[in-house]
Amino acid sequence: MDLERLNGRAPVVSIVVPCRNERRYIADAVKSILQQEDIDGGFEVLVADGMSDDGTREILLEISRADSRLRVIDNPGRVVPTGLNAAIREARGRIIVRMDAHTEYAPDYMRRCVDVLLKTNSDNVGGPWNAKGRDYFQNAIAMGFRSRFGSGGAGSHNVDFEGEVDSVYLGCWKRQRLVELGLFDEEFVRNQDDELNLRLVKAGGKIWQSPLIKSWYYPRNSIAALFRQYRQYGYWKIRVIQKHRQPASLRHLVPGGFVLALLILAFGSVFLNFCQVGFAVLFGAYLAAALVASAERCVVESGWKYFPVMPLVFMAYHFGYGAGFVRGFLDFIVLRRGGSESFTRLTRSSK
Repeated sequence: MDLERLNGRAPVVSIVVPCRNERRYIADAVKSILQQEDIDGGFEVLVADGMSDDGTREILLEISRADSRLRVIDNPGRVVPTGLNAAIREARGRIIVRMDAHTEYAPDYMRRCVDVLLKTNSDNVGGPWNAKGRDYFQNAIAMGFRSRFGSGGAGSHNVDFEGEVDSVYLGCWKRQRLVELGLFDEEFVRNQDDELNLRLVKAGGKIWQSPLIKSWYYPRNSIAALFRQYRQYGYWKIRVIQKHRQPASLRHLVPGGFVLALLILAFGSVFLNFCQVGFAVLFGAYLAAALVASAERCVVESGWKYFPVMPLVFMAYHFGYGAGFVRGFLDFIVLRRGGSESFTRLTRSSK
């Protein structure tokens, strides 16, 4: 439904999309979002552009001239939380649905979000975080993403789970509830959704996941990019814990504790033989578990051609997150100087 056909009334739903330098993806992403099944009252799409300099802005403006439901918002902060907040402040809908440029959506994604939000009386709803790949490495990384060993058993990675969770992919909220919470904390270049969800739960809110809300996320397409991404996640997770004085889940502590134990044993092995043995046992046990998990994924998904790289995929997830967690502990907790530049740069390039 075009906004001009709403006779001046505000749409019911505002879809918010942060982006920066997404020339390769933004046209297909926005056009697919505009093709979402309509709902009573209509919807608008607000794209918060982080001052793109690769042609993204020109593509967005061209689409907006053809479809008045699209509005392009400036995001001078150039990071996700400032973009989300800028779009939410400009939103005219009573319900906010977050979407992004690296995800495919079922045609009824928005409608399902709204239905589940209202029927469950939740404060935030979303579907499972289901990964999908286009090439060899991206497919392998997606397989690791779907593994319980890779995700630590997070409910958001279980495509069949319905019920309360500590976080959902992307999200859908009543706008007024977001305003009451103070929107996204713009300090969090990464993990801004985790921080908001933890704040919501501490305020007595409910987060609900439904398998009826379907989307498919495209992860990084190289082991190095995956490692950098999860190193940032681990780093900023420390800041979330520091701010709220608690983790959202104990599983968030495991990779950091594992990497820290390996570092201590590696250092101690210079002086003590039992540390050498301890390092060998701990790392050997992890490697064995990674091999078993790799085989399990290959059996489940009939993908034995990915077996040679699956242990590296799991290591990128776990060692990346753990290394970032340890560095974040040093920066935020010990030295009180968090926010290192290498942990704020984008880890996905559209060029």
